[in-house]
Amino acid sequence: MPDYNTMEIMICVAARELEDGATVGVGTGAPCAAAMLAQKTHSPNLVIMFEAGGVSPLLPEMPISVGDSRTFYKAVMASSMCDIMGACSRGFVDYTFLGGAQIDMYGNLNSTIIGENHRKPKVRFPGSGGANDFASFCWKTMVMTLQDVRRFVPKVDFVTTPGWLTGGDSRAKSGLPAGTGPYKIITNMGIMDFESRSKRMRVISVNPGYSFKHLQDNCGFELLRAPKIVQTKPPTEEELCILREEVDPYRYVIGR
Repeated sequence: MPDYNTMEIMICVAARELEDGATVGVGTGAPCAAAMLAQKTHSPNLVIMFEAGGVSPLLPEMPISVGDSRTFYKAVMASSMCDIMGACSRGFVDYTFLGGAQIDMYGNLNSTIIGENHRKPKVRFPGSGGANDFASFCWKTMVMTLQDVRRFVPKVDFVTTPGWLTGGDSRAKSGLPAGTGPYKIITNMGIMDFESRSKRMRVISVNPGYSFKHLQDNCGFELLRAPKIVQTKPPTEEELCILREEVDPYRYVIGR
């Protein structure tokens, strides 16, 4: 079995979720690496969209920002943020990848503050950027994050990005488009989705070397269990070769 690190398995797992012909809104870092890997392996017709306006580029190497000139390389269109967000609101974007400082059992994300006092928080973060728009209108939201009790909390201190809100049909009742919402959470320990009725986070797969207990011990709320929890397939030699030599040869992401 090939050797790989935490970031490499997360990127490979995320890339496998992106089928050929799908559209995905990404930022820089691990989500971009996952989209590039998918495009170079099983999804040559994947349409990658960047918040700053690049639509379906053939990325020559890892961009350092969503407005990097490489995000427009051989692209179908060099548009604008308004065009990208408009495409999301019209239902043209299948997937997006997001992250945050906190995530709760319903997939709500916080990238704004830590603490209860918005005027004087313990920590202040950059805020939403385009995350709220992406999560509100893209069909399936995926999150890539390390798993620990500080990130996985019973209730986020601030809802920067809506998930399933308070569970059940609360997202639909809020007026957000039906059929959109959190899809999968990909961590260094396993993969979670959301139970169909309660919309609570549940474990569907554990990574090699981990167990359900590891995921639960590193989570601040009770995780549900899928009827059958499988073991995540580790990265293949082909995936690792392309990831290391073509996607991120300078190890900007996988070297973390």
